[in-house]
Amino acid sequence: MANGIIVIDKPSGWTSMDVCAKLRGMFHEKRVGHAGTLDPMATGVLPVFIGRATRAVEFAAGSDKEYFAGLKLGVITNTQDATGEILEERPADVTRGQLWAALEPFTGDIEQIPPMYSAIKINGKKLYELARKGKEVERKPRPVTIHALEVLDEAPTEGADYFLRVVCSKGTYVRTLCHDIGQALGCGGCMSSLRRVKAAGFTMEDCVTLEAVQQAVDRGEGEALLLPVDAFFAGLPMLVLKTAGAEKKVRNGAALAIREVPDGEYRVYGVDKTFLALGRVVGGTLTTVKSFFEV
Repeated sequence: MANGIIVIDKPSGWTSMDVCAKLRGMFHEKRVGHAGTLDPMATGVLPVFIGRATRAVEFAAGSDKEYFAGLKLGVITNTQDATGEILEERPADVTRGQLWAALEPFTGDIEQIPPMYSAIKINGKKLYELARKGKEVERKPRPVTIHALEVLDEAPTEGADYFLRVVCSKGTYVRTLCHDIGQALGCGGCMSSLRRVKAAGFTMEDCVTLEAVQQAVDRGEGEALLLPVDAFFAGLPMLVLKTAGAEKKVRNGAALAIREVPDGEYRVYGVDKTFLALGRVVGGTLTTVKSFFEV
């Protein structure tokens, strides 16, 4: 039974759910979920949680993300990226200095109007389904945080005028950011490429390709690629239970009196160092936030 985390370098043209479906087949495990959707055109870090590890998705999905994005100026599309239908083209004679100046209002806490081509639901209907029928509905601005936004020195890829680095909160649409920057510059713009380089604390260094996973599975070594679920909580201190009785209480979901342990969240392990749960200690009592052992 496969349990763990695998960080995929998502290929262009695949949806995030396509990747999950592929891994579901490879590992013969129904419980597969990802932390943070990537658009089909985007590539890069897609953390996928398999088996009992899917219980950690709720903690991972809310994390900050980092992207490298191609910005194409002078082109406005209906999807806000280069895959969409061109609505308008304008001259774009923008200097690097002008672009840097235009980025300033987009850093920190900002509001974004979600694009029509998105999976957000309004009145039970996904926006992209309405957009495909030629309908546009009013969308409320949503608060997001842009922690870092800069113009990179790297030569932009084909179809881009500039390369941006974006570090942002959950729920940020980088293509909307590119569109809005283009509007601020007066020439319009769209996103020409997107590569996520960090999500849920994982980076490109943690990534494997789907091809590499398939080859490992074919050799019977697929599970060796899975990171243990406690790797996601590596930033928390470790709490090892000292008795079988204490472990039994935690496995049963009961609170446990625990002395001389400071308040806070912990990775909780059994007597044999099996990862049991994410736990919280308050006033000398340990309670389970989420259990991760197989029942």
